[in-house]
Amino acid sequence: MPFYQKINPKEPSGKRTLEKLLELREALKEIPERTQKETLILATWNIREFDSAKYGRRMDEAIYYIAEIVDRFDLVAVQEVRKDLEALDRLMKILGSNWQCIFTDITEGSLGNQECMAFLYDQRKISFGGLAGELVLPPIKQDGESKPVTQLARTPFMCGFKSGWTKFILATVHIIWGEDKAESPERINEVRQIAQFLKKRTNDEKAWARNLILLGDFNIFNPENETFKELEKAGFIIPEELEKLPSNAPKTRHYDQIAFKVREGSLDRTGKAGVFDYYRIVYRNNSEDEEAYKPHMMPDYEEKNGKTRSEKEKTRYYLDWRTHQMSDHLPMWVELRIDYSDDYLKRKLKNTE
Repeated sequence: MPFYQKINPKEPSGKRTLEKLLELREALKEIPERTQKETLILATWNIREFDSAKYGRRMDEAIYYIAEIVDRFDLVAVQEVRKDLEALDRLMKILGSNWQCIFTDITEGSLGNQECMAFLYDQRKISFGGLAGELVLPPIKQDGESKPVTQLARTPFMCGFKSGWTKFILATVHIIWGEDKAESPERINEVRQIAQFLKKRTNDEKAWARNLILLGDFNIFNPENETFKELEKAGFIIPEELEKLPSNAPKTRHYDQIAFKVREGSLDRTGKAGVFDYYRIVYRNNSEDEEAYKPHMMPDYEEKNGKTRSEKEKTRYYLDWRTHQMSDHLPMWVELRIDYSDDYLKRKLKNTE
């Protein structure tokens, strides 16, 4: 349970935070309750520019909401963590000592965007297996020689975890972006490279684990795109419950995904999965919330370059500003089965017949 002690109910923002946390907790009940040993709830969430200077430091209020959502899961892959890690540190303090974090260094270069990737997990349920690494694509054979390949714009992050009867590898990605380029050759190539590389990894009998989950922000516009099909070509299974779910804030794009390549009878899905829309509760798209947050957006909310904004421009500003408080992505989650005690005992019993 997150720590709420520092919320001051006598301040307007404190009172609002407490009220919204109660609403948020009620809405989060649509996600299954976390169990002690039977299931694992895995999520991926691109938390926009966590944190950048574009709109200033995130409000404490937003960090509390993010913590409340994260705490509903057992393990969360987070993309777009920024270089200074301040926002991540603030989040971890609210989550408390039961939660641990593993993160990468930033990817250098303009395309890397000064971003890190992170895994947040509840150590009462999940243990780090010791395997961690940023994925570097191997050279390819060309004209009898090994030739280096162009690496992904943002280096994928792989970690091994253990929970219950199962150990598994998570590989989180943030595939190259390009507005209005649903079939971008660069994006298709990145997805193909990572999917094919990981396919070989899971076929290796000496791999640390042969259960692999590829998740994150693929910047896939819709399931009909070639980028999506590249995952299927490599043998990854995308749960039907998630395949058609948009995950950006306006619910128009299928950017995020969770794809599986696991051994049969291991990490079975329960059939429960989804995308959680927190904007129904916090930082809503209505005049009441826009007015409430006006003091936090000043002075840019009122004017730009000395010119007063129209009401439509103000609302557009607010809708962008709120994505730098929460995100322009919604968290995607799936529930997995991790307790195979009955199956094991039945197999043992058969050996006595």
